[in-house]
Amino acid sequence: MLKSKKKIIFTGGNGRFGQVLQKTNFGHNVFFPSKSELNIVNINSIEKYLDKKKPDILIHMAALSRPMNVHDLNITKSINLNIIGTSNITIACAKRKIKLIYFSTQYVYPGVKGGYKESDSLLPVNNYGWSKLGGESAVQMYKNSLILRLCMTEKPFIHKSAFSDVKTNFIFHDEIIPILSKILNKKGIINLGGPIKTVYNFAVKNNPLIKKISAKKTLKGKFALNPSMSLKKLNKILKND
Repeated sequence: MLKSKKKIIFTGGNGRFGQVLQKTNFGHNVFFPSKSELNIVNINSIEKYLDKKKPDILIHMAALSRPMNVHDLNITKSINLNIIGTSNITIACAKRKIKLIYFSTQYVYPGVKGGYKESDSLLPVNNYGWSKLGGESAVQMYKNSLILRLCMTEKPFIHKSAFSDVKTNFIFHDEIIPILSKILNKKGIINLGGPIKTVYNFAVKNNPLIKKISAKKTLKGKFALNPSMSLKKLNKILKND
């Protein structure tokens, strides 16, 4: 765990996780630039803001995520934000030797057998996964970086139904924050989430009225049924903290 306060920039501060984060005392000097201050598809905008703030760490959360089908309907937007935008961020950080932490996703894994380790082969089943893997490709080239393959969701669970045939590692946004603060100095790749459960078993704990639905029947191959991740690496880090 980092002992001294760091200057940290978060992109995507207006997103779902960013809004929770902004209400939390993260313990460091944090900045949440607006799109007009730092536009990830404009390299000049990024460099101007970084030169002004001179951060120790940039945590790149800005991304296009939901609804999932937007990555099929508008691949230009998906590529621009998730691949080109992340590449721009990586280039700007590399030029300035700024530590980069990238929020990726469990959906870069094939989603067949589950329990995926960070070293396992990758094969996304949908365009969202491919767009995040495209971002990972740039970040992987910069060694002063950390890729977090995350599985997180809003609290309370916002849907009225949940998949009973999808195994995952859901964890609520507010539970991610203390973990994030403990791994700021790590590099490489870390899976980050909660215990492996079906989406239904995760959601029903807080909402006994939630309905079961089948991803296999409703999504017909467009969604990984078991992208669950092994958290052995994360748990070892937290245990030794």
